[in-house]
Amino acid sequence: MAHLVETMAFTGQTPWHGLGNQLTPHQPIEVWAQQAGMDWRIESSDVSYMAQNHRGQNIIMPFEEQRVLYRSDTHAPLSVVSQRFQEVQPKEILEFYRDLTEQSGFELETAGVLKGGKKFWALAKTGQSKALKGNDVSNGYILLATACDGTLATTAQFTSIRVVCNNTLAIALKSQNN
Repeated sequence: MAHLVETMAFTGQTPWHGLGNQLTPHQPIEVWAQQAGMDWRIESSDVSYMAQNHRGQNIIMPFEEQRVLYRSDTHAPLSVVSQRFQEVQPKEILEFYRDLTEQSGFELETAGVLKGGKKFWALAKTGQSKALKGNDVSNGYILLATACDGTLATTAQFTSIRVVCNNTLAIALKSQNN
């Protein structure tokens, strides 16, 4: 299961792994959030641990430098982070595209959640494409992705890779660094 897709939505061609909810073009951000599984929030709680006092009793102690991030819908843990860590909410990733899709002609093509919610992305067509030799077409996209497990800082970039899973996300991010 190298694709690591938990949930996703897409328009156009079905992704290679056959997963996700197919949407008709020009759906509102709210539909994308629900169908891509991005309609939850990252919550946090202080970290604590259990120790024994001098009488052998268990006591709960705070660890104030860190907090645990968890999903609001399932309460599943996502990561332990420092107090300075600033999480980006799944819906914020989609909100980035609101003006681009409503006023600038961009069209959301894929969005989803990876690794149980630890990583998520959205990808929109820019409307620019190039015909290659033969019948191949290369589309231009804008990608916004983030992670709350320390594996990826929030990243926005142009790409020609159609992101549909963890593998294609890694390729798109790597291609930007070359």
